[in-house]
Amino acid sequence: MKKMKKLLALLLAVVMVVGFAACSSNKSDGGTETKKASNKGEISVFYYTFSDAYISTVRSSMDKILKDGGYTYNDYDANGNQTTQTEQVQTALAKGSSLLIVNVVDTGSNDAAQNIINLAKAQNVPVIFFNRSVDQSVIESYDKCVFVGTDYEQAGHMQGQMIGEYLVNNYDKLDLNGDGKISYVMFKGQEGNMEAIARTKYGVEDADAVLKKAGKPALEFYDSANKNKYLVDQDGLWSSAAATNYMSTALAQYTESNKNMIELVIANNDEMALGAVSALQTAGYNKEGKTVIPVFGVDATDAAKSAIKSGSMVGTIKQDAQGMASAITTIMSNYLNEKTALEGIDTANVVGTWRVNIPYSAYTADSAE
Repeated sequence: MKKMKKLLALLLAVVMVVGFAACSSNKSDGGTETKKASNKGEISVFYYTFSDAYISTVRSSMDKILKDGGYTYNDYDANGNQTTQTEQVQTALAKGSSLLIVNVVDTGSNDAAQNIINLAKAQNVPVIFFNRSVDQSVIESYDKCVFVGTDYEQAGHMQGQMIGEYLVNNYDKLDLNGDGKISYVMFKGQEGNMEAIARTKYGVEDADAVLKKAGKPALEFYDSANKNKYLVDQDGLWSSAAATNYMSTALAQYTESNKNMIELVIANNDEMALGAVSALQTAGYNKEGKTVIPVFGVDATDAAKSAIKSGSMVGTIKQDAQGMASAITTIMSNYLNEKTALEGIDTANVVGTWRVNIPYSAYTADSAE
């Protein structure tokens, strides 16, 4: 009987040890190690479109951070449609999302962003808007909302300065028809978008200021009939296809032989800059040993960096995708752990309590990595 009791005691001890080990394991039912994360529902990340090259880089960086952190998350593609995005937000909230990260589609008014905030606020779910501008009044309407973006005016100023300096240093070579002026085309990403408005304005104004200081005339838009002095992607997608189509059409009429050739290309982003490069190369320009029409963009995507290295583009303004993803996920972690939203964010990049600006930097062949 005593032996039986000892045996039962031994078996009980073994069971307790095994049970304790099982409870202490960080392995899921599938046997793969999982990391602790503090979100109960998914982190819902909404992109205005997956097809945008810069946004794709942000997405890749953010996915890595979320995956490495052991978070449950889901990426949603609105494909440029605000109605689709709003419905996706409603679906995510219905599933119990713990936080929304939103690259809003419609920036032409406050309505879309405010609607998303109202939906999230009703369920006490924090919201982080990023990249595409949202008005301060909208962000501050909810105490669990922050915007992560850039000083979009800075990008325009930096691009304009870069363009002006390049033109001054290469003026005679770039003035293909010898009229003493530089004829340009401007590709604007989207009507009503604050980034596009600022880049379109300052990219030219600041270049003109540099030219004036050097005793050169202001830039001249290639098509005198176009009073806006820009060509806009009608779909609002800042796409290379739109720029290729516009540039191809223009190059059929504005040529060196007609002495009205476009002598400079300015684009609000690298996708449109690369679209213009494609059309130029089809027309025989911007290839090794051929005449190069200087092309400038914004974002410093990998494709643009390669174009700059090859000489088919001159420069771009780097928008730090990894830095943006890092700031977003830092704020996300703060919300989930009930900390102050902007804790751990470089104070030099913080505006009030509602906004974080990720700094830009110039990128040319001289600064290539």
